Amino acid sequence: MLDKNGIAKRIAKEVKNGYYVNLGIGIPTLVANFVRDDIEVEFQSENGVLGMGPFPFEGEEDADIINAGKQTITTLPGASFFDSATSFSMIRGKHVDLTILGAMEVAENGDIANWKIPGKMVKGMGGAMDLVASAENIIVAMMHTNRAGASKLLKRCSLPLTGVGCVKKIVTNLAVVEVTDKGFKLLERAPGVSVDDIKNATEGHLIIEGDIPEMDV
Repeated sequence: MLDKNGIAKRIAKEVKNGYYVNLGIGIPTLVANFVRDDIEVEFQSENGVLGMGPFPFEGEEDADIINAGKQTITTLPGASFFDSATSFSMIRGKHVDLTILGAMEVAENGDIANWKIPGKMVKGMGGAMDLVASAENIIVAMMHTNRAGASKLLKRCSLPLTGVGCVKKIVTNLAVVEVTDKGFKLLERAPGVSVDDIKNATEGHLIIEGDIPEMDV
């Protein structure tokens, strides 16, 4: 089973040379820490940063340099800063190659709910609305179940949707799952996790073909 860093490390393998990548709040922000050193990647944050680096070491933080989740970050040589209008022009103009988001629920048809739990105070949907509407390659980083043990990979989302039919792949603490037109397709399982463990933790239709390899993380 993976922890949050393990999920981020596995997702980092999906990042290719030359990609422009948007990292959502939560687990996705950890991905920048695990990208290979031999490739060039530009990480974009919707608050107006292009060229984010790993998180700073303790004592080296600069409170003026933050990501969309208000966490202090580092920037790489050549990084640039700009206003939200320019940032969302990049997103809406489809100039981002890969979007990595957290989620509270994902449905087997690729619907995502990641912005609101009814009855709880929220500031708004934020940039996720633009990201899921504009991005062509969306990977979700999430825990497979909630704290009560209920599945978060569902037949249909029960929470208010952020986007419809947009998620391509999900990496959880248990598995790597691809979203297909026939449901969730199991691609990899986390170390120490069996196929039955994943089946029992998945409410939506799970497609299992042949031997499922263990993740290399």
